[in-house]
Amino acid sequence: MPSFNPKSLSTKELHGLLLSAVSPRPIAFASTIDVHGNANLSPYSFFNVFSANPPILVFSPARRVTDNSIKDTLRNILDTKEVVINVVNFDLVQQVSLSSTEYPAGVNEFEKAGLTMLKSDIVKPYRVAESPVQFECKVNDVIELGVEGGAGNLIICEIVKFHIDEEVLDEDGSINQVKLDLVARAGGSFYSRAKKGFFEIPKPLTTLGIGVDNFPEDVRNSMVLTGNDLGMLGNVEALPTQEQVDAFINDISDRYPKIKTATHRQKHKLARNYLSFGDVESAWKVLLS
Repeated sequence: MPSFNPKSLSTKELHGLLLSAVSPRPIAFASTIDVHGNANLSPYSFFNVFSANPPILVFSPARRVTDNSIKDTLRNILDTKEVVINVVNFDLVQQVSLSSTEYPAGVNEFEKAGLTMLKSDIVKPYRVAESPVQFECKVNDVIELGVEGGAGNLIICEIVKFHIDEEVLDEDGSINQVKLDLVARAGGSFYSRAKKGFFEIPKPLTTLGIGVDNFPEDVRNSMVLTGNDLGMLGNVEALPTQEQVDAFINDISDRYPKIKTATHRQKHKLARNYLSFGDVESAWKVLLS
């Protein structure tokens, strides 16, 4: 059996081994605001529940390995001492992945990921309306675990109010785990769906995806495309050119002879078919035709 001394590994190597070995991990979809009231949203898988009396959740935004900077979530929490932790189910996992993109400070990840900002009852940060369970929290303490890149910061949060979607509750008021359909994070690009097992989502582009807020209106407000579809479509660096779209439509016109006169709804259904195979580029070309 191979053995490792953590001090002999680079932070990147150690990080990868730890995340693959300690998995799957629940995801805290953390919503905060800065001192100017700007919303921020980001997922963290160093997360769990640690107490029921008082009700305590703990998650940990780590310092960036690349430049040892801290994330907006941590900065906002140090300034405001409030956070909303939203749980992540399968229906919104692609949007959650898109929101993990390193957008500049001040960019609203709710808008980038196409998620709905829902006003909280007690704290100032917004809830994610699409999340089936949302915890409004006051921050009791922040424990710094180190000062180098990769060091965690334990955010100890006390739940002051929480909200559960009726759709995931049984008649006795308990949460139905199958209906909840949570996903968890594993190593690399792997996630785990509680009721079905592992699946992969490509990591967001380091060059920054365009985000849902830059979609054409008919795509952004589609009645056919799901949240996961929007998340996949938002993780592209740029939309295809009109020349690329025209060439693609000509290529597929034998298989889809009505594509040039198709309605938005028909195009959205075809785009979903391409997305089901992970072909985001072709989906966009259909949507822009």
